Amino acid sequence: MNHFLDIHKTAPSDLRHMIDHAREMKTAREGRPRGALDDDQPLEGRMVALIFEKPSTRTRVSFDVGTRQMGGETMVLSGSDMQLGHGETIADTARVLSRYVDLIMIRTFDESVLTEMAEFADVPVINGLTDRTHPCQVMADVMTYEEHRGPITGKKIVWCGDGNNVCASVMHGAAQFGYDVVFTGPKQLDPEEDWQGLVRTAGQSFSIERDAAKAVEGADLIFADTWVSMHDAQSARERRHNMLRPYQVNEELMAKAKPDALFMHCLPAHREEEVTSAVMDGPQSVIFDEAENRLHAQKAVMRWCLGV
Repeated sequence: MNHFLDIHKTAPSDLRHMIDHAREMKTAREGRPRGALDDDQPLEGRMVALIFEKPSTRTRVSFDVGTRQMGGETMVLSGSDMQLGHGETIADTARVLSRYVDLIMIRTFDESVLTEMAEFADVPVINGLTDRTHPCQVMADVMTYEEHRGPITGKKIVWCGDGNNVCASVMHGAAQFGYDVVFTGPKQLDPEEDWQGLVRTAGQSFSIERDAAKAVEGADLIFADTWVSMHDAQSARERRHNMLRPYQVNEELMAKAKPDALFMHCLPAHREEEVTSAVMDGPQSVIFDEAENRLHAQKAVMRWCLGV
């Protein structure tokens, strides 16, 4: 049984297999209606539980559609639908769900909820996002970069802004896929030191450059993400905007990277805040390919988890 909990907890060979498999499945669907089933139906007769303690658009739709395309069925559960960690322990919920479904995807706040679910479930568990990491997003990101520019190994990746959960998984990806990372953002929002050490221990370069213009010099790929969480109070939002304004990705900043550098954002984006519309809608942006590839990458993740 294979859980997909984090990029750095999955063997590089398995990650590469999933990326390659995702590209094969995407190619096989070219020209077909969105709702058409795949020729191959590896999830036929399988039930996938999709648990959302946090709101979602891309994660919910991509996992739901991907499961259906492969012949499976989904059961979508919100925090209000369940007694997860409240009236019932997470361990007991995991044991019960394992009697009903073949696979569990959970999008939650606290990483401990994910790890306890995986510890006590008798079926594979997929990390759909926690406050600490977002591995499915980075699988789609790597797939997208390689569609446009070839192998990501040895490339320079620059993260602009907040060293958040997506940034953490980008750093995990450096260790497993072999690219280098530069973080540019305020010191208060640096990524965890554990993740910095993980990149360096794997033999890849990780550095922090406070000057965004210097950070993106020679960059192959520039990332941004939202500056504020939907749960942040207004006062916190204002403080973060003031802190992060020097790290906005705009046309001037993109011009300092390589001429063929790509721009990515996991979405949803706040236009004219962390990134301008000119960049989002410009020729270097691949954000909507990136969003689509969540579907294909996650289909490959589900197949790997189930061994089908």
